[in-house]
Amino acid sequence: MVRFDDILEKVSSYISEKEVPALRKAYVFAGQAHKGQVRRSGEPYLSHPLEVTDYLADMRLDKTTLVAALLHDVLEDTETTAAEVRESFGREVTDLVEGVTKISRVQEVSPEVRRAETIRKIILAMTDDIRVIFIKLADRIHNLKTLRYLDEERQRQIARETLDIYAPIANRLGMGRIRAELEDLSFRYVAPEEFAKIAAAVEPQRKAAEADL
Repeated sequence: MVRFDDILEKVSSYISEKEVPALRKAYVFAGQAHKGQVRRSGEPYLSHPLEVTDYLADMRLDKTTLVAALLHDVLEDTETTAAEVRESFGREVTDLVEGVTKISRVQEVSPEVRRAETIRKIILAMTDDIRVIFIKLADRIHNLKTLRYLDEERQRQIARETLDIYAPIANRLGMGRIRAELEDLSFRYVAPEEFAKIAAAVEPQRKAAEADL
């Protein structure tokens, strides 16, 4: 599990000291909001926003994005209101958190608009700030990394949804590395037999490459 101090160390190379208190405040706020919540893995729920924030810190995203990443699930999964987030962190952070929440709720729309292409268009049309997409894609990547804790039907559903909706969005926005990661993480659940064959074929090459290091 990523620790908050690990994130602070990572961002110290590009975020100023005066911006650190906002991150600490968001960490404490998220911890209180998610108190008592546990993920399917058995880890505290707070481990998820920490992982998402850590991923975005690797991309050297700005302080506001990182604050929103720490808070990105508080509106959807806790009793926290947008007004409370706005009072503590301002409108810009609140807009990002609300944007991520709206994307999550697009999946709940009526059956006639559940086609992947339509959902992609809805997500892109309602997202005014590209940072919302960055947070959502980082959220999806961490969820994919913990899919093993879900039942097989849910694993396939999330992986298929990723390939149909989120990987194409990443590609459309020129996020090639993120698109590739989304596809790699999803493939093992959508086509497990093919994945096993490819993994077995690649393994000798991987070991050889490691031996050369």
